[in-house]
Order: sequence, then C-alpha cells, then structure tokens
Amino acid sequence: MTGRFARLGALAALLPATVACQTGPAHAVPAPTAARHDVVTWAASADRLGEGAADRSYRLVVHTSAAGSGPRVRLSNAFGDRPLTLDSVYAGLRSHGAALKPGSNRRLTFDGARTVIVPAGATAWSDPLPGSLPAGSDLVVSLHSPDAAGPATGHGMAMQTSYVTQGDHTAEESAADWTGTTGSWWYLDSVSVRPPDPATAAVVTLGDSITDGWASSSDLDRRWPDYLARRLQKADTVVKGVANEGISGNQVLADGAGQAALNRLDRDVLGQPGVRTVFLFEGVNDIKAHTGVTAADLIAGYREVVRRAHAAGKCVVASTVGPYEGWPEWDPAGEAVRQEVNRYIRTSGEFDGTADFDRILRSPYDQARMLPFLDGGDHIHPNDKGMQAMADSVGLASLDCDR
Repeated sequence: MTGRFARLGALAALLPATVACQTGPAHAVPAPTAARHDVVTWAASADRLGEGAADRSYRLVVHTSAAGSGPRVRLSNAFGDRPLTLDSVYAGLRSHGAALKPGSNRRLTFDGARTVIVPAGATAWSDPLPGSLPAGSDLVVSLHSPDAAGPATGHGMAMQTSYVTQGDHTAEESAADWTGTTGSWWYLDSVSVRPPDPATAAVVTLGDSITDGWASSSDLDRRWPDYLARRLQKADTVVKGVANEGISGNQVLADGAGQAALNRLDRDVLGQPGVRTVFLFEGVNDIKAHTGVTAADLIAGYREVVRRAHAAGKCVVASTVGPYEGWPEWDPAGEAVRQEVNRYIRTSGEFDGTADFDRILRSPYDQARMLPFLDGGDHIHPNDKGMQAMADSVGLASLDCDR
C-alpha cells in the first residue's frame, strides 16, 4: 500500500497550475508530434456504444503503464454521425471510488481552448498537462458534453468501474455527485506521455475478449496485458508502454463485434504514438463462427497485418490460438483449422517473434481443452491465473526488436 500512495503523491504535482486558456472551442487536435517522443501509456479500442446523452458527465478510470511527463488524452468520435462537443475535460488521480486525490484534478485544453469539437469519424488529442505521470497510476479523466446525441463512441467491456452523473461536475474532486456507474469507457481511447528516455517505446496487444480481459477480476487490472505491463516496468527494456486493443468477440477478417482487426489496425494500433511492436493474438472468433473461414483465409489475414505493420516500421509478435473445447461452438472441423493456424505461427518464420499461449493454457491430457486450473469457467477465457501465466510466458526481448 505504501508504494501505491507514493505514486499518488508523485502525481499530485501533475499540472500544478493551469495557464490562461481560450474560451472558444477548438476543433480536432492533431496527434502528438514525433519531436515530443510520446508513447501510449493506456488505450482501449473504440467501438459503437449506445446513444449519446446531453448534459451528462463521465468520470473514467484508467490504469497507466509507461511513466512520463506531459500526459495527453485522445478523445474519439470515430463512430459518431455528428460533431461531438466536449466543453469540460479534466484529468486527475484517483483516491478511491469516484473520489480524486485532493489537488490533482486539472483542466485539459485543446489547442489552448477549454471546449473541443470532434468531427464525426475523428479523434482529438488534448494539449499536454505540465507535470509527470508515474507508471501504474489510476488516472481519472472526467468529461462533459452539453448536447451529445446519436451514436456514441467508446469501449464497451472495460472490466473497470467508472462513474456518471447529470450536469457538469468534472471539476469536482469529491465523489458526492458521481452516484451512477458504468462498465464502459466513453469517448476516451488513448493516453500518452513523454518518457524521460526518448528510446522508450510501447507494445500494442491486438486481440479479442481474452485480451480485453473477460473472466479476469474486474477493477483489479488482471487482464494479461496488465500483467505484461507490470513485468515490463521491472525489466531492463525500453518497451514500457502497453496499449490493450482487445475487443470482445472481435475477428481478424470480418466486422461484427467491433471492426475487424484489419479494418481497425490503423486507428487502434499504428496510429498510437511510440509503438514499436504489435502483439497479435486473435483468430478464435473467426474459427468458431462457422462462416467457412479456412486456415488459409486466416493466415492471409495475419500476413496482411504483418505487411502493414512492417510498412509502418513496426515489429509483429504473434501468439498461437488457445484451446476452446467445451465452448458451445467448438467442433472437430474448427479444431483442425486452429491446429493448422498454430503450426503456421510456430514454424513459418514470418513474424518477428512468437508466443505460444496454446501451449501455456492447454491441458496435457486433452490438448483441445484448457487446463482447468487456468480456466475462467467457460472453457475459452482464462481466469486471473491463466492471464498471468500468459503474460509470464511472453519473451520480453521479442518485444524490443528493430525495424
């Protein structure tokens, strides 16, 4: 507990005083420039949520990975059908629940303005906040829209409790008015920092509900990318940022539960600052959907991810697809596809590195089934122990490659 409060104390210095800012709205702010050496410290894949609500505030709790100064947040209207106005956005440190550490909540600006208008289909980066953000912090972003309507953008399955209220209470550090809760992150899809070492980089985990954290413990940051982030903080490596770009039900090839990995690769992965490596762990939903996807189809999708990532100067590490016998959609035909895909991942040499989550998760007595000790209960999603075992099996050196 002492270390946690030490980190909170360190971030109390975040934005000790705001500068005078404009009152007129800014339009979408460009991504951080390369000169700033920004690195993504938290991210969640954007998708369509429900309808936006006017005069509603959201207090969104996110857990950072890489440390650095000048934190910025990225707001998303990727799935909106009209401009999104946000007239009050704050960032601070969580104390507990919806309450913030006194003195930590500071207003964010956008090109110097307190209000930002994000066009339909666009994103907007905030200006950097003065001060530093330690690794492993619970950052709280509070935002308010006076007139949100139509399709809202956000991340549906956060595995993290955040808070809602009517009216603009974003500047308040007390939890008194934040009586509603939400299990989603609304309009927020990325946070970046400027690390002290310009060589610092990030890995993006591109995946489905296993990467998204389903069956892990809510509010405890026990998704496998969280465990990986904690390993990286202690390791002698320049890769410190971890961006979790998993979407429950997502497929590599077909839209459905979120845009297909191929269709969201630019926004969710290649568009994040400071990314060195893409960690690809996806394909089970393509296989079990019974749409006729073959191993050749899925391998072609993987090759397209590799081609585009390499063209952007990023490395690609891929993991084998985990076991899922016992899940209602399992059948021998799908298992045959999974085994063929896994042989390709293990032996093709087309990736910059590989991990073998199948080997880590499977039972030694039935290799199509998950080891019961690691099973979250539905035979496809690992529990907390399974999540940690996956993260512990990743070779950290494979994430720090050159392109």
